[in-house]
Amino acid sequence: MTRTHRRAGIAALTLTGVVGALAAAPAATGATEAPAPSGFLAPYYTELDLTGDAQVTADDLAVLAGSLGLTSDDEAWKDIALADTDGDGTLTVADLAAVSQRMVYDDGPFELVEATTVDMQAAMNAGVTTSVEITQEYLDRIAAYDRTLVDTAAGGRPLASIISTSDVALDAAKQADAVRAEDGMTSMLLGVPVAVKDNYDTVDMVTTAGCGCWDDNQTATDATMVEGLRADGAVILAKASLDEFAFGFASEFSSHQAAGSSTLVASPYSTSRTAGGSSGGTGAAIAANLAGIGFGTDTGGSIRVPSSYNQLVGVRPTVGLASRDGIVPLALSQDTGGPMTRTVTDAAVALDAVVGTDPADPVTFRQEGQVPASYTQYLDADALDGARIGYVPSMLGNNATTLRLWAETRATLESLGATVVEVTPPTSYSPVLPNGFASVLSEGSGSTNEFRHDLEEYVANHLSPAVTARTIPEIIAAGRFVTSRQSTYESRAAVTEETYEAWAGPTGTHTAVLAEGKTLVEAMLDDADLDALVYPSGNPYGTIGTNLRLSPNTGLPAVTVPMGQATEADGTIPGAGVNLELLGRDFDEGPLLGLAYALEQATHARTTPALYGPLG
Repeated sequence: MTRTHRRAGIAALTLTGVVGALAAAPAATGATEAPAPSGFLAPYYTELDLTGDAQVTADDLAVLAGSLGLTSDDEAWKDIALADTDGDGTLTVADLAAVSQRMVYDDGPFELVEATTVDMQAAMNAGVTTSVEITQEYLDRIAAYDRTLVDTAAGGRPLASIISTSDVALDAAKQADAVRAEDGMTSMLLGVPVAVKDNYDTVDMVTTAGCGCWDDNQTATDATMVEGLRADGAVILAKASLDEFAFGFASEFSSHQAAGSSTLVASPYSTSRTAGGSSGGTGAAIAANLAGIGFGTDTGGSIRVPSSYNQLVGVRPTVGLASRDGIVPLALSQDTGGPMTRTVTDAAVALDAVVGTDPADPVTFRQEGQVPASYTQYLDADALDGARIGYVPSMLGNNATTLRLWAETRATLESLGATVVEVTPPTSYSPVLPNGFASVLSEGSGSTNEFRHDLEEYVANHLSPAVTARTIPEIIAAGRFVTSRQSTYESRAAVTEETYEAWAGPTGTHTAVLAEGKTLVEAMLDDADLDALVYPSGNPYGTIGTNLRLSPNTGLPAVTVPMGQATEADGTIPGAGVNLELLGRDFDEGPLLGLAYALEQATHARTTPALYGPLG
């Protein structure tokens, strides 16, 4: 089996003794002499590269130092001209200083809370901290905060965002530090601790899918997406809590608890409230700074709900961008895994690591020729200038906070050069979609009709032989599940193969709705010449109608980004976050991330949970 992962190959990044090394400057090679590998965080950290390795390092400073004094009249100018940052036709110390600012390097103080991947890489490159130290601090934060009652207000609860932590995370961090010492920063994820939802298989932690019935599910392999993260040097730190088997939005799980017991994940902003779901543990953990990067899964909203509740950036990728093999399924017609992060930059970096084709998930072969060198190349603060953004008024709802934040966000979009267009969706389309756009939004989730069929495939291919509860009836008989869900288990166990085929087979009704829904929505985008369709992902700790169905019922990608928080004057839930969701065409993750980045840079709408600050 051959799987392809994105992994950048770069030259060593040596960042100590820079000034002393400048005297022994090699001749300029010119970045145009050979194709450069994909760079990190293009264009800012790549456009002044002089050595062709798609990043600015000490080698580039050495080249520039050896060329100080050259002018535009010199023959060698063509190989070094891009370093003339001030455009005065002469290479000076001012140009050297400007180029040095494009290095991922910072020897200032490092604070883990709200640290981005860039912050971590810069500090590790400078020797200010190490992956071992960062990993240990996250483990300390999990120990101090996750199962402790921090919020003493009425109804306050522990976060319960983490099901298990890795016994070998510190070993992986030590290995990442050794790679950095030998080869430099080989990836933007090198040494960065990651928490994945506990439905992703991991060889170093059991995969429970949130169910006590699978406490012994130690798989022999990693999920394909986890393989990609490890290949880029990420430290798989922990398994995040989730709604059992990803059934719903409450994030209630029974893993490692006595029969009949279960626990709800809490939002770090208001622990009396749910963190959303089904990826609620990932949402709470990343918001509370218990890991650097998070991954969830989304069938009908399970990345975007907890991202909105916890003021995070969430990406529901195009179905087919990243393999689902090794992830416990809910409904493969709509399942997809994706990042949940504190910034758009982190989301782009994380997405780079997990895309790729996989014969074990044939739908991934749709991505051939559709994936950019790096999603970070779209991160442009001016991306909204000239963009056309559409919205459907009925998707705005009537919540006071959401409407206020939408009005403010619309004004921001327009101030950044975007044209915001009101879209009237089609009301009729075909026998498959008799009410047009409304039929797309009203199509149900595949989680009922597909769960049994898709779970049986996972059991056959991945489930540990040590697990005795291998069918839904056996799970019920074992009694170690969220017992309030028994009727849900029973109804899903009763779905026959004939019902599954009539729903999700090649000519199934659901299959037809998804295919025609994609065609209809992409036509809406094309007819209005839109770069994205936007709508709120939810209300304060709540959802809006069927908004969340649009992406899964078309397979189209969506990026959700914080808009702001509720105020006392709104009369809703003060401090609660609300996100804006941007939906685009097939494999449009890059442009969507660019638009989200421009909005994020203009608003910086995310806040940090006050109760989960730096450890004393």
